[in-house]
Amino acid sequence: MPYDLIRKLRNSKSLTCGHAFKRPLMLSVIFSLSFFLSTGVSSQIIKKAGEILMSPLSSQNDSVAAGISGRLSPEERIKADSIRMLQLTLQLEEMKLNEVLLKSKLEANSLHQTADSLKKVRQIQKIDSLRAVTPGVPVVVEGDTLFRIYSARGGHSALDRAESTSEMIMKIGHDGRLRRDSVYLLDNDTYIDIMYGDKVILSVTEQDALWHATDPQTLANTYMPIISDKIHLLKAENSFWNIVKRCALFVLVICIQYLLVRLINYLFRKLRRQIIRLKVSKLKPLVVRDYELLDTRHLCRILIIISNFLRYVVLLLLFIFTVPILFSIFPQTEKLALEIFYYIVDPIKMVLKAIVEYIPNLFIIAIIWYCVRYIVKGLHYISHEIQTEKLKISGFYPDWAEPTFNIIRFLLYAFMIAMIYPYLPGSESGVFQGISVFVGLIVSLGSSSVISNFIAGFVITYMRPFKTGDFIKVNDTVGNVVEKSPFVTRIRTIKNEMVTIPNSFITTSNTVNYSASARHHGLIIHTVLTMGYDVPWRRVHQLLIDAALKTEGVLEHPAPFVLELELNDNYMCYQINAYIRNADDMPVIMSDLLQNIQDLFNEAGIELFAPHHFKTRSVVDAEQPIRVEVSSLR
Repeated sequence: MPYDLIRKLRNSKSLTCGHAFKRPLMLSVIFSLSFFLSTGVSSQIIKKAGEILMSPLSSQNDSVAAGISGRLSPEERIKADSIRMLQLTLQLEEMKLNEVLLKSKLEANSLHQTADSLKKVRQIQKIDSLRAVTPGVPVVVEGDTLFRIYSARGGHSALDRAESTSEMIMKIGHDGRLRRDSVYLLDNDTYIDIMYGDKVILSVTEQDALWHATDPQTLANTYMPIISDKIHLLKAENSFWNIVKRCALFVLVICIQYLLVRLINYLFRKLRRQIIRLKVSKLKPLVVRDYELLDTRHLCRILIIISNFLRYVVLLLLFIFTVPILFSIFPQTEKLALEIFYYIVDPIKMVLKAIVEYIPNLFIIAIIWYCVRYIVKGLHYISHEIQTEKLKISGFYPDWAEPTFNIIRFLLYAFMIAMIYPYLPGSESGVFQGISVFVGLIVSLGSSSVISNFIAGFVITYMRPFKTGDFIKVNDTVGNVVEKSPFVTRIRTIKNEMVTIPNSFITTSNTVNYSASARHHGLIIHTVLTMGYDVPWRRVHQLLIDAALKTEGVLEHPAPFVLELELNDNYMCYQINAYIRNADDMPVIMSDLLQNIQDLFNEAGIELFAPHHFKTRSVVDAEQPIRVEVSSLR
């Protein structure tokens, strides 16, 4: 169009007129049109400019033609030409002004188009960078994802638009007046609406099209058949015959459920009768190491309880899988059916997944346990060899073998627990760690005496003040050690009393071990006897030694001996000492020794009587036997 206008101007007859202004006017017109062409002005603006430029030229041609045809005089012709020149000059100024206005409009339009282009490029770049990390919001209708919405519109987020679109599709799908061509497109310049009657299902904007790298019209044409098909599918699903079919299927599932329950009950009743028959014919008592743990009656009862439990489990599983099936028959409750099914399946999947993921940790725990177990077995074998004195270690006593093994075993098991702890399920849980700290705090606060007794038990073990079977004395308690544990020591007295003494008490008390001296050097028993100076001391020595040698259990070598302890005013103190080997019989041997002393002194005519009573007796009684005082000390 602009190029045709320029060509017309060049070929126009008016340009051949001999007027002085024809060359500048033609150049001005051509320059203006060329500028418009180079700046990319719209066709409407160029068309308007061409009409303005052509109008004076056409008028001029008409004037010239009229002047020639009228055969005017030269003066009139000059006057007419002057008037026409003035008119053309005014038109030329007007055209220059129009040219400036058109140029300003052209520049504004160009800047606006450039800004729109740059804005669109920036939007495309931003969307391209977000496309890989933005999943979009799916439009889901009855579990079916139709498409995704990525951008917001008019203060509504992508999530709001997706939810409103899904609700509108569901609402339209349940409309009984739906026709096949009810869904159509409505173009609104800046966006396109997907309509159903007078209801807007979805508005497709320029932003939506940019996210899909297309234009709104193409995107709307893509969405419309998807939405239309889904709406007609919903209509078909909610038809009368489909509802009848779903009701029939619901009744069928209920009937099958009833028959399965009857079948399960019948099979388990038959199993129960079979167990009762086995009780009479084949069922045998459960015996563990000659101990009858369960007789046939109790074993049969346990089997019946197990069968009832299995029946309830099977029925529960049947109901668990039947209820979701019933809810899934109708579209209105299908979502609830899925939720119920997930409530059932998710815990099972979680447990199975946890078990599968825990298998490597289980192998690690098994390896650690087996290693520690065989190390403990090896140490137990070495301990037994040391205890039986088959293996001798210098400075290590045989009675240390068992407690040392117990200590090492405890440390090994503690080390094993410390290694296994990180691999236990839930060890990283804050609740698990809190419970562990709480238990440790309770044990540390409430077991101070227990720990002190425990440590004292090991101190006693390695100090070796006594061992099991020794005859000892702890403060006022005398008896044989029958048990020595890490916490307490139990002693059986000569009266057959069982006394339990905490180990911490033993470590802070005086302990006398009679058996240790008896085994190595012989235990000396002794008793003290007081007698007046009228009885010769050599005779008293001989009688006391004879009484000791006569006592069963007293050793001849080393021989018994007498010590004179004290010279009082009225009497003399004698102490008889005798060696024995068996400390357990010390009370009996001491009793026999005192009996023999009485017998020998009576046979010798020496009366055992308190010396301070001797002066009160009459001189007439001098011929009677002398009485002396005898006292014994252990």
